[in-house]
Amino acid sequence: MASIRNRSGKWQARVTRKGEQSLARSFQSRQDAERWARQLESDMDKGSYTNLVLAERTTFAEVIMRYIQEVVSQGRSCKEDSYRLKALARHPIAKLCMTALTPMKVAEYRDERLQVVSAGAVIRELSYFSSIINHAKREWGINTLNPIPMVKKPPSPPGRNRILSEEELDRLYAALTPRVKNANHWMLPLIKFALESAMRRGEILGLRWEHIDLQKRTAYIPLTKNGESRLVPLSIAAVTILEDLPRNLHGTVFPVAGCTLSAAIDRARTKAKLNNFHFHDLRHMAITRLAEKLPNLIELSAVSGHKSLTMLKRYYHPNAEQLALKIA
Repeated sequence: MASIRNRSGKWQARVTRKGEQSLARSFQSRQDAERWARQLESDMDKGSYTNLVLAERTTFAEVIMRYIQEVVSQGRSCKEDSYRLKALARHPIAKLCMTALTPMKVAEYRDERLQVVSAGAVIRELSYFSSIINHAKREWGINTLNPIPMVKKPPSPPGRNRILSEEELDRLYAALTPRVKNANHWMLPLIKFALESAMRRGEILGLRWEHIDLQKRTAYIPLTKNGESRLVPLSIAAVTILEDLPRNLHGTVFPVAGCTLSAAIDRARTKAKLNNFHFHDLRHMAITRLAEKLPNLIELSAVSGHKSLTMLKRYYHPNAEQLALKIA
């Protein structure tokens, strides 16, 4: 039922429904107040009304912080995702209420960020936007339009295809070879194992000896990036690397922290004078080498752990000269 009253020279219309939060708005004329109330009641009767009160009272920053506490904290990449989302919550766009998060505002954010970070990073940030907004609408009743589908995303950057030459690989090995007694002796075998196994960085750092079967030449990974377990076949060279490793009391195969590995790669890249090289490029190289032994993409995906052959093709970089010999 709508009620109309004059307050401080303005006409306030208030619509109250049982089980619903009462809604009020002020107008300059009584006619406008009555028109608004009739339209609102009509929308409620038709079931087409969306309550935006909570969305209008909630800022994007508040939603982001709640998302971190209730969703991200339960994920496997909690630390990295929390860091990125907290940085987003400090951006001026996060001060807007949820209803003010329009496609135009998001497009302005996109253009601003493209001046600072890569297109790939912006695409990931917009994906964060969409996930957070959808979750807030679905789980927390914050009714607002998701503007992301209406915002043009920057072109996706081409997939990386950095392959180290044998000479570059020798320089990398030399840069990682321990020179002093207290140097980190895990880095060189870790890099060689990555190149032999085609495993992901997180999978390698999470390996435990109880999951390694040197006789069957397999490594069991309880939880992969895809959210599933898998059994990785190991080459003879990979098994040899593992056999030469010392055992540690904690049971991890490579007792190295992620930040320690990143720092070591940075130092080795500089020392070896390797341009545009990242640890993940070792996976590219390993899969490319494996493709020569396993031309069947189904078998290759079983080793690499890819669920989609489309994704596998991004990592598979065959040698054009060798392909030319095959079709001669």
